[in-house]
Amino acid sequence: MTAITSTAYSRDLGDELRRLREKFTGLTGFAFAEQLGWDPSKVSNIENGKARASEIDLVQYLMACGRDSVFFEAFRDRYRYAFDPYVVVVPDNLRTLALAEAKAAKITSFDGLTVPGLVQTEEYARALLTEGGNEEAEDIEKFVRLRMDRQAVMRRPSRPECTFYVHELALRMRVGDARIMEEQYLRLLFDTHVLRIVPMSAGVAIATRSARRLFSFEKMIPVAYSETDVAQVFAHDGRAIAGSREFFKWLDARALDEGQSRSMLADYASGLREDLHDARPELA
Repeated sequence: MTAITSTAYSRDLGDELRRLREKFTGLTGFAFAEQLGWDPSKVSNIENGKARASEIDLVQYLMACGRDSVFFEAFRDRYRYAFDPYVVVVPDNLRTLALAEAKAAKITSFDGLTVPGLVQTEEYARALLTEGGNEEAEDIEKFVRLRMDRQAVMRRPSRPECTFYVHELALRMRVGDARIMEEQYLRLLFDTHVLRIVPMSAGVAIATRSARRLFSFEKMIPVAYSETDVAQVFAHDGRAIAGSREFFKWLDARALDEGQSRSMLADYASGLREDLHDARPELA
């Protein structure tokens, strides 16, 4: 077992191992290590994604949890990439992302065409997924619930310090009806985060950039994250992290400050209220 820097994916898979241990053995980490003949620190480091387990380690660990060879081979195929500087996961695997959000001390993000997932209202998220047209109804409800569950980190007393850069085009894009958009604008005005709007005057092309985040942790290296419809990329490489920091520095110079952003958002909400009022039928 060689100890190296952990990654978002190694921490995710390590946590998966911990849950397997607790579910199928009921043993504490110390008792499990004793059963395997390991030092307790070895179990802790593997489960926290701080050290790469060898193939023999994985066999012993998973067999002790009662898993078969088919399970081992499937897990090994995922684990072999866990410590890579760039890790690509499929978009419906939200565990790695959720774990990064839960452990982060600071999250800086950019979204060009939609409201950030951590501050979406339930109805906005549902309308966004429904209008996409690619998901079955039951899958839409599953993804909406997962997105709402991820937002628990925003309600914690020790929640991460969040700064959301959102292009003005995302505010103009009508998702659902006017009522859904008004509620979404009001949700963005909550004081659990910093909102920075990138105005139309900064250029529409910025909005076409892929959504991205920079996760900063207290005792781990940062993680640069980007997503598309087909993949999520977690980058731990120094160049990727530096590039992400430069991007947000570049955005900072073009975005409205927090006060100006909230003022613009309030104007959008006010305009929707007027639209809703005008749309009411006249009483006879």
